[in-house]
Amino acid sequence: MKHIAILGSTGSIGTQTLDVLAHSPELYKVEGLAGGHNLPLLLEQIKQFKPKKVSVATKSLADELKLHVSAQTSVFYGDEGLMEIAAGTDADYVVTALVGSQGLRPTLAAIEAGKDIGLANKETLVSAGHLVTELVKKRGVKLLPIDSEHSAIFQCLNGESIQDINKIILTASGGSFRDRTREQLKGVTVEQALQHPNWSMGAKITIDSATMVNKGLEVIEAHWLFGLPYSQIEVLIHPESIIHSCVEFVDNSIIAQLGNPDMRVPIQYALTYPQRLSTPSKPLNLAQIGKLNFREMDYVRFPCLQMAFDSGRAGGTATTVYNAANEVAVARFLKGAIDFLQIEWTIDSVLNQHEVVASPNLEEIMAADTWARAAAEK
Repeated sequence: MKHIAILGSTGSIGTQTLDVLAHSPELYKVEGLAGGHNLPLLLEQIKQFKPKKVSVATKSLADELKLHVSAQTSVFYGDEGLMEIAAGTDADYVVTALVGSQGLRPTLAAIEAGKDIGLANKETLVSAGHLVTELVKKRGVKLLPIDSEHSAIFQCLNGESIQDINKIILTASGGSFRDRTREQLKGVTVEQALQHPNWSMGAKITIDSATMVNKGLEVIEAHWLFGLPYSQIEVLIHPESIIHSCVEFVDNSIIAQLGNPDMRVPIQYALTYPQRLSTPSKPLNLAQIGKLNFREMDYVRFPCLQMAFDSGRAGGTATTVYNAANEVAVARFLKGAIDFLQIEWTIDSVLNQHEVVASPNLEEIMAADTWARAAAEK
């Protein structure tokens, strides 16, 4: 039996992870849940999965939660709560499904505690890829990708040598506005931006998909997960989201991983690797789909993706700043404080102001993150 803790249990990936666990209850025991602000949903999860430790965002939420759970469930809150769920339970496997750079410290703590990681928090590798990968190697734990694109690449590489890769190809749906010109993006609303054509995701990642920042973060994450230079990472628009990503080898053959756009499949594969089990997802019917379409990436239309490649090549704190500036810009857009196109302008402006630290330690990374957020707010 695998003992699981989930950081971000009430978010999109967290709830789908619990759906996967519920599908095979004999295989899993939930030891800890960190659920943020959604107390009603967290209470339902506690009732169903009976974790020993839970965490919420604030002390007031923790005080309220204590009124509704038994004495057998310990309640924590805030950053210390996240650290407790990450490293202080009997879990041997931690799913990191937090949104944004708040996932970095808990993920490092879980790795340091010797726990295997199912990584859905791409910002962790974007902000501190060199620290995370070094610690994974030092502690001898597994770092398994949950993002559909990285899971696809991971599956395509089974039994293959990294030396035989010509390039990896990350597919992108194109997001909510993939068929709009830049002129047509002026004045788009939050509601329109949140209408993703294929995937069911949280608000922040859906906006990131529309700006192509999400794909930019995935490019940087892929660099660290698979140890490839940016020259060997390519992005292709694939509107149907059926091919989740593929690998081209030196003999020019391409291996791709296909499936319906359902996050439960990569989540379960990360949990059961190297085994495969049945999932609650529906099978892929290629005849019913009929055809698949592809477009070359337009880096002028999607400048945030170009900024990601540039930040990745610059290295050091550049990727931290790219991510932090975007988090602030997206939050401001969701509140109606800035227009959609001002997201990319904010990121670009903050990057242009930043002096890159080449090989940052954790304190320097956190300082760059704090600086970038303040600069983005201005």
